[in-house]
Amino acid sequence: MNASVIGAAAGAALALTWVVLGFWAFVLVAVAMLVGAIIGRIVDGRLDVRALAEVFRGRRSSS
Repeated sequence: MNASVIGAAAGAALALTWVVLGFWAFVLVAVAMLVGAIIGRIVDGRLDVRALAEVFRGRRSSS
């Protein structure tokens, strides 16, 4: 599956959640999807948590 298919499926899931369950359920599902994506990137090794924490602490810039 490519990124377009995954993005379309995620958008469809969010839209369906909003229509069926309402705005706050939509927000909860969106946050859960974001957390899941971040955890997936950490597990795959595509997100360096230490470097990200240093950026947020102001010790290192992203440029």
